[in-house]
Amino acid sequence: MASLAAAIVAGVGAARYAVGGSTHAAVAAANSRPAPLGSPIVEPSAMPVRALLPPPPSTVRVPLPGNGVLTILPGGLDLLALTVDDGVNSDVVRLYTQFAKDTGIRLTYFVNGTYRSWTDNAELLRPLVESGQIQLGNHTWSHPDLTTVSKSRIVDEITRNSTFLKTRYGVDARPYLRPPYGKYNATVAACAADLGYTVTTLWSGSLSDSTVVTEDYIVKMATQYFRPQSIVLGHLNHMPVTRVYDRLAEIVRDRNLRTVTLRDVFV
Repeated sequence: MASLAAAIVAGVGAARYAVGGSTHAAVAAANSRPAPLGSPIVEPSAMPVRALLPPPPSTVRVPLPGNGVLTILPGGLDLLALTVDDGVNSDVVRLYTQFAKDTGIRLTYFVNGTYRSWTDNAELLRPLVESGQIQLGNHTWSHPDLTTVSKSRIVDEITRNSTFLKTRYGVDARPYLRPPYGKYNATVAACAADLGYTVTTLWSGSLSDSTVVTEDYIVKMATQYFRPQSIVLGHLNHMPVTRVYDRLAEIVRDRNLRTVTLRDVFV
């Protein structure tokens, strides 16, 4: 098990998405507006019936990488971690959560508490959080590039979001921090570690949906990155992904993957 844990320590290059803070703010503003009358919202109502594989037993969990950087899951198992960020669009958060409820897929949400989606959907989401099917991680309160702000702002962003998650959902998100845009440095890591966030959580593949992309492109990215050991990045921001849930689930089924939260894998 020690060798498995070592495989996830910093040193594996993580793919990053480069989105400026102003762009993220503009997307948030656009998605916070009500949808025009008559705009269709597709509900994930006709999910395939073949069940997803259950998570592995807790007896096979491995130690965390300490103060390392997590980009990939331990080898030798059929595990896939789908991790989805932000929460700009309340409908996307609702539909992703309903997708989990309907299929049993296990997810890790990296939350920006500033978005109203986390309050709007608390009643639907809380039971899945309490059961462990959906894990909540810290993505800062308002999604700044932490490498460009003061130490006091770093601490405030992490602490405010941590307090929100405890108050709204009753969870302690430590030790998992995903820095916005995947950007961090020694100062960010030290401030986070002082607050108990000792694992900088990145990814090994992405659905590349931080901006609006086509449904087929999201499926293409899933086909590329839904592999054993992958930590895949997605976003809770734009509607196209909500129209391909059945296709994403089918890739998981066809490849006999077990979707996991990070807590399913690590002690």
